[in-house]
Amino acid sequence: MKKLRFLPCLFWSLAGLFVVSCTAPPPPAATRRTAARESFAAAQQERPGLGTRWGERRESHVTVTGFQRADATGPLGVAAIYYNDAPGIRAMAGSVLPERRWPALPGAAGALVSVGLRDQNGRFLPGLIVGDRWFVVGEEGERYSISIRNRSDLRLEVVLSVDGLDVLDGRAASFRKRGYILRPHGQINVSGFRQSLEAVAAFRFSSVRESYANQKYGETQNVGVIGIGVFNEYGTVPWIDREARRRLKANPFPDQFATPP
Repeated sequence: MKKLRFLPCLFWSLAGLFVVSCTAPPPPAATRRTAARESFAAAQQERPGLGTRWGERRESHVTVTGFQRADATGPLGVAAIYYNDAPGIRAMAGSVLPERRWPALPGAAGALVSVGLRDQNGRFLPGLIVGDRWFVVGEEGERYSISIRNRSDLRLEVVLSVDGLDVLDGRAASFRKRGYILRPHGQINVSGFRQSLEAVAAFRFSSVRESYANQKYGETQNVGVIGIGVFNEYGTVPWIDREARRRLKANPFPDQFATPP
């Protein structure tokens, strides 16, 4: 008999909870307005344009080698390549048409290396000069890589960043970190954030919200820029090029008499 009395009591108890939950009063109008304002503010804060997301795993084999910098934290040259989607570029550049070529990097970095962004087919992404900056036009979802060519007769170290993050460890970029070593007149293609000595996570254009910088660190301040720092090796003098070295070896007193031409 105790069991028969317990079951109806449990049923009505549950039924009572159900009725209370269904008849609870709606939230006050002020609360609804606050939630709507917060939702609108969040939508307004989302930045337009492109970022770079953490893409699929791709094979990319590298080895470790020694390189002693002439200056541990002071690069010889620093440059940047900015990127955005087509509407963003048009807003800045108007009717100027982008070109597919190596960017004209300013200063010392441009004298030592050439750096450009290539699409997944190996072609340069179209770019143009806006003010004193080189901008590249990207498209959301497309994969890209950073191509670097050493223009000098010396070994160089190049530190790279994407959206303010170092391409080797995915953390905040710094000149104190190590980079890729380029042999004289050599060229490399960096296709993603390095995961190991054998693989990278591909660079893919994305919305700013989906960028690796935002997804990993909640930071979008530096989204939209590729950074390049160039270091020379200890004991080298990169500003003396091949022709300059030949001229410095010229003998002012060769001990010969003058002869007709």
